[in-house]
Amino acid sequence: MERELYRKILVATDGSESARKAADTAIDLSRLSGAKIYAVYVVDRSVYSSVPEDPEWEEAMYVLFREMGEEAVSYVEKTAKNAGLQVESALLEGHPAEEIINFAEKNGMDLIIVGSLGKSGVERFLLGSVSEKVVRNAKIPVLVVHGKKQ
Repeated sequence: MERELYRKILVATDGSESARKAADTAIDLSRLSGAKIYAVYVVDRSVYSSVPEDPEWEEAMYVLFREMGEEAVSYVEKTAKNAGLQVESALLEGHPAEEIINFAEKNGMDLIIVGSLGKSGVERFLLGSVSEKVVRNAKIPVLVVHGKKQ
């Protein structure tokens, strides 16, 4: 039974286990609603831009993060296609929470799904939680899928 509640679902992924759980949840909701899934990975250049300039190292890090992103969205694409669902992916650059929200607004998303555990402890304190920033600033509903309890 398809419903019209969600037609476009954005799933933000960073390749972590919680992001995979978020993708699985997006796929389950898509099956129920007939929604198209949009898998988004954001390359955050600010993570390594504070290091003293070394163009070769910076390029190597950029390539590594893009490869990680391609792998992360590939999981969502393969899983969604295997379930017979429509899926599209995008690799973006910038601050993850801002880019996720901007993509959602520009593309008329109905729902954003994110995992809750990408960073923890000191990293979360220093950098902030992407999922928390998305929840606070998005103009559409956000579903946060919790990963493993630690």
